[in-house]
Amino acid sequence: MTRNVEIAERLYQADKNGEPIEQITKTYEGLTIDDAYEIQLLNVDKKLAEGNVITGKKIGLTSLAMQESLGVDTPDFGFLYDSMEIVNNIVGKGQILQPRVEGELAFILKDDLKDGATIEDVYEATDYVVPALEIVGSRIKDWKLTIVDTVADNASCGMYLLSDIKIDPKEVDLKEIEMTLSKNGEVINSGKGSAVLGDPVNAVLWLARSLGNYGVTLNAGDTILAGALSAAIPAVSGDEFSCNYGEFGILSVKFE
Repeated sequence: MTRNVEIAERLYQADKNGEPIEQITKTYEGLTIDDAYEIQLLNVDKKLAEGNVITGKKIGLTSLAMQESLGVDTPDFGFLYDSMEIVNNIVGKGQILQPRVEGELAFILKDDLKDGATIEDVYEATDYVVPALEIVGSRIKDWKLTIVDTVADNASCGMYLLSDIKIDPKEVDLKEIEMTLSKNGEVINSGKGSAVLGDPVNAVLWLARSLGNYGVTLNAGDTILAGALSAAIPAVSGDEFSCNYGEFGILSVKFE
């Protein structure tokens, strides 16, 4: 068993048994970002073999604050599956390890996007944009991460919820969309679209230009979570969260 296969198996088992593992980069020396994506893709194959269906991709580390905290200057990406979709606004007990909630904008594609895409291509390939709520989770103990750790762990993907309110990115300035995140009725933080690489469209463009390095594509029908508008907030059983997007509605979840 190669080192990357071993790490992928440890992350896979952590997800299955609900027991986070020690920080990968502290246990295994010399891991690169390419190793991390190889580990991620090994577990994508396992997920697909189980019958999961890829519904899209997520982009992480899109804010300057998050990049600075990990000492990087680039976002990362992971895969979304149908099993990650939140049903009835409820997150079941134990469904996600070490959950944290954040508000985002999600792009729904009507056409493929390939390496070499332009901003104009992103607009043309986007069917519409919707407000979204993402619950990130980590299979790595205490969220002690470098970018290599989080990439290997599928960019800390957890679950997600999409609004049914459709936004035309050609008509609405995504940079100016504001979101307020509340926990148990108390406002915790807020943010706007410009927190995502200056414009969420820039995040999707980055993704389209980066996936080809790893043999991955952006496909018509994909949901693309473009990145958090504000800091992610930890959640425990009994908590209720809402992301208020003003004229574009409110998304809420409860943790059992």
